[in-house]
Amino acid sequence: MKKLFVVLGFIAAILSAVLAVTPLFKIAYFPSVAALAFGLAALYLSRRKQLPRKSVHLVLLLTLMALTVTTYKAIFNTVEVSDTKDLIQKEDASKQEAIETLEDIEIDE
Repeated sequence: MKKLFVVLGFIAAILSAVLAVTPLFKIAYFPSVAALAFGLAALYLSRRKQLPRKSVHLVLLLTLMALTVTTYKAIFNTVEVSDTKDLIQKEDASKQEAIETLEDIEIDE
């Protein structure tokens, strides 16, 4: 049972670590919580049966690091909205160019 929790904890911790460094970092909380739960369950089972705990500590450490990165990015990541006037002008200019190009085309029947 401990091995199952350790494997599931590793999978969830690695997934949360990968998601923490991508633009999808807000989703990383879900696998982090799962990895934390699996790690704590494996820690409880290994303490009860006096088994080695290095792999369990690694799962918990990886989860803690992923949670730290995710929380840091959530606090300090700012979304900047720029002025849309330039975009509107570029869009209008490209429409005008497209219209001029279409008017210049002669269709032979």
